[in-house]
Amino acid sequence: MLIGIPKELASGENRVAIIPTDAKKLIRAGATIQIEAGLGLGSGFSDAEYTDAGATVIADRNAVLANADIILRISKPTLDEIGQMKSGCIHISYLDPFNEHSLIKAFRDRGVSAISMEMIPRSTRSQKMDALSSQASLAGYVMVLLATTRLPRILPMMMTPAGTLKPSTAFIIGAGVAGLQAIATAKRLGAKVVAFDTRSVVAEQVRSLGGKFLDIDLGETGQTKDGYALALTEEQMKLQLEGQKKQIAESDIVITTAQLFGRKPPVLVTSDMIKGMKPGSVIVDMAAESGGNVEGSVAGKTVVVDGVTIIGDGNWSNFVSRDASQMYSSNLFNLVDEGWNGDDKKMVIDMENDILQGCVITHGGEIVNETIKNLIN
Repeated sequence: MLIGIPKELASGENRVAIIPTDAKKLIRAGATIQIEAGLGLGSGFSDAEYTDAGATVIADRNAVLANADIILRISKPTLDEIGQMKSGCIHISYLDPFNEHSLIKAFRDRGVSAISMEMIPRSTRSQKMDALSSQASLAGYVMVLLATTRLPRILPMMMTPAGTLKPSTAFIIGAGVAGLQAIATAKRLGAKVVAFDTRSVVAEQVRSLGGKFLDIDLGETGQTKDGYALALTEEQMKLQLEGQKKQIAESDIVITTAQLFGRKPPVLVTSDMIKGMKPGSVIVDMAAESGGNVEGSVAGKTVVVDGVTIIGDGNWSNFVSRDASQMYSSNLFNLVDEGWNGDDKKMVIDMENDILQGCVITHGGEIVNETIKNLIN
């Protein structure tokens, strides 16, 4: 099979879908790899490294898309790009299938097997393919570092002849993969860390990282089979907002990581809470690009509201693009390897495979993911 890897075209995107090391592994498995020239430059991978790995480098992007039996990338394609793909080819990337209905229909009509990296099941067996988790872990680290660059204080306590500096307080809302990494990073840098999550089951994880878990009695809460927090009722949301208001006012850094898969994220920091914070405090809104957890945050920008800096950059793992590329590339390699037939030297989509059942959206000219099919219909 010919695996094609085009450059990412999104503004400022430096990550790459496959790094040379994993390209070499795929070639050893029997694949042929063709990449667009300049593919890895943003993350420090030269064309020569891909050539040394055994890949072919070409400048014609259209040819990469048109020739490939498998297309690997990070961002979703345009409708025009889908029109260039061969019927029967396999396309793997983030697809945002809950919102990109026209894209899913185009894959179906073109006869392309579309695999969504967002839809990899959250299971022990699929952890090595779980790109959401790998990128979120880096995001948690990056968000803390970005906050420290805008905070007019240091994080650790410091005792000096000129006096003692108290440690800064970081409040992390949401203790998923990104939140836990943010807790660990802030703690390593010396901050006093407090965290909250609607899933009380994660309280022990927060404490194991040295953070304090903020107890707010919300009544009955829980999580999905994939580990995502369930949406709260209107009354529970009011209890959460009231319960964390005092902690937000006392914090120097607030990081929000609450995102509901396929839905608009909840507002967790309101304008009146921002007004109650100390001037110079910093908020990082992980969900700014998808609607925002913070009133006043702006997707892709850093703004100052009532003396508080609100960071909503988005694409957090791109700030550490080389490591992000390594992790995403590994996720993709393991996914392709999951369906790889060593005898025929090709990837086979087996809809009996529990991992592929969850992430294959279109196949054989049909929308095969029941959740997305019902949503579009």
